[in-house]
Amino acid sequence: MADQADTATGEEIGFKPLYAQVREQLMRRLVSGEWLPGMLLPSEIELARQLNVSQGTVRKALDSMTADNLVIRRQGRGTYVAEPEESRILFQFFRLKPDMGEASFPDSHVVSTGHAQPTATETENLGLKQDEQVFRIERIRMLSDQPILIETITLPASRFPDFDHLTIIPNNLYRLYSERWGITIGSAEERLKAIAASSRDAKKLGCEEGEALLLISRVAKDLEERPVELRWSRCISRDIHYAVNLR
Repeated sequence: MADQADTATGEEIGFKPLYAQVREQLMRRLVSGEWLPGMLLPSEIELARQLNVSQGTVRKALDSMTADNLVIRRQGRGTYVAEPEESRILFQFFRLKPDMGEASFPDSHVVSTGHAQPTATETENLGLKQDEQVFRIERIRMLSDQPILIETITLPASRFPDFDHLTIIPNNLYRLYSERWGITIGSAEERLKAIAASSRDAKKLGCEEGEALLLISRVAKDLEERPVELRWSRCISRDIHYAVNLR
């Protein structure tokens, strides 16, 4: 019967495997807010019944989502929507690690915030409409009370209404995006480049003007692959490095 159920949806299969189509349907529940961070998902059997596919197809779709850190399987308890916890963000989105010792999530100190007209680069990277404003955050990040990077974060103001009403901007911005605006960061594209420290960045980082910095430009995207954040990080790399595992 399971094979018949899977075959019954053949008109919708097209060129994508059935499990990939099931994943897309489950993703829409995340995007719509039907499934919120931390929520327990229906069982595989129930999802299979709802979608008229086999339990194995649902399991494969959930395995794919688990690999992308979108859901979490807890032995004997079920499958939950992943929350943007610091531990997950540390290894998925923060690639800087100390040359010696264990990796840790850096603290942050907000330098400035405010609305602004976007630059051409911000407009292009965030796919902004004409006359759309942005909200910018500049902050210094520290490990063991030592500044390691200064970052400028740009957000489309239309997607983050009332951001300027926050009295405190937390260290974990991706959790804030999820809990307050229902925006989950699902992926990010980064580019790395060597630059010389400007006088302004040098003053804030406590380094010499002209010292070599690592520039990391990141475009973070939501679950629908729409850009929602542009982040420029200028990093002192004396005692830290950018780490990536290639598999």
